[in-house]
Amino acid sequence: MTRRLGVEEEFLIVDGTQGRAVALGRVLDVLDKDAGLSSEMKQEQIETCTLPHTSLRDLAADITDRRRSADTAARSCGARSVALATSPLPVHTTTTPGLRYEQMVQRFGLTAVEQLTCGCHVHVEVESDEEGVAVLDRIRVWLPVLLAITTNSPYWNAADSSYASYRSQAWNRWPTAGPCEVFGSAKAYHAQVREILGSGVPLDKGQIYFDARLSHRHPTIEVRVADVCLFADDAVLLAALVRGLVETAARQWRNGGKPVPASAQQLRLASWQAGRYGLDGELMDPLTGRPRAAFDVVMGLLDSIRPVLKDQGELGTVEFLLFQVLARGTGAVRQRRIYEQTGSLREVIADAVRITNLPVTPFRDLTPPLLPTARNM
Repeated sequence: MTRRLGVEEEFLIVDGTQGRAVALGRVLDVLDKDAGLSSEMKQEQIETCTLPHTSLRDLAADITDRRRSADTAARSCGARSVALATSPLPVHTTTTPGLRYEQMVQRFGLTAVEQLTCGCHVHVEVESDEEGVAVLDRIRVWLPVLLAITTNSPYWNAADSSYASYRSQAWNRWPTAGPCEVFGSAKAYHAQVREILGSGVPLDKGQIYFDARLSHRHPTIEVRVADVCLFADDAVLLAALVRGLVETAARQWRNGGKPVPASAQQLRLASWQAGRYGLDGELMDPLTGRPRAAFDVVMGLLDSIRPVLKDQGELGTVEFLLFQVLARGTGAVRQRRIYEQTGSLREVIADAVRITNLPVTPFRDLTPPLLPTARNM
């Protein structure tokens, strides 16, 4: 049986001419709740959520439709929706009214005030909490590689951060964010969550911000490590890789395979490396804990899930999408390339607006349109 999967994407709402983030999140939520759109903690954001799918083609169509729905809603308010994991231009954020968000700002101060970052979360169904935790224990070493593949936030406050994913730096200011040690069982997982909640630091289960966790709302595991992807292609790739990792890990667990004994500290270093350089340099090899060329580490990921991808009839599609991102670069590479060509962060945002709404390549005839300017964004 092929596991169902779904994707949540967070987008910036930007002014249609200047490219600055604007506070329209609550308005957009009211406009079309049935289109899978919702507001987030900041009114400069909108979130989309696909339905569960087994087919990558259906998932790709859903991701494309949700992106267009978000942009259509933004357009109705004189704005645009864009897949950027941080705002390239300076922004003063606006917290969405509500008791929980007010409590978050009160408790976490500047961390909450400045937290305008957009991620991509992948849900994959599991049969039980026991299977889910076994999966979490076995995929954890590969999560930094997924971050590297999806890096899409080089700019922060009008400055080049030197990171491929500065979102990962800003996000990890939350006290519950980041990698975990091996849990070993569902009982141990839930005990740790209770211990964390008992500390009084997070407000509730929704603030258990592990890089990957059991969903407290759905029978899924939720991988939360990625930047929102500039290209819809990369969002589909991310989802396919996560599902491949989940099924591979579940098979290993059923066959008595043990998790790789990497510490959370080692994984934190690997995630820092991935967020700093993306695919341009070295990544930590999940099996050895040593630096290795990013291409080789990515190929190691592909090789580890190849049998599952073959069984599911997805190997060709995933290879296409993976080699595409290796050839053209991540969203961070694209943003920096446009800035080098134009010297304008407005042009970076204009280009990103166009790319955000492109359909997924393997399921369309691709004719690259001309690069837009900030004037016709």
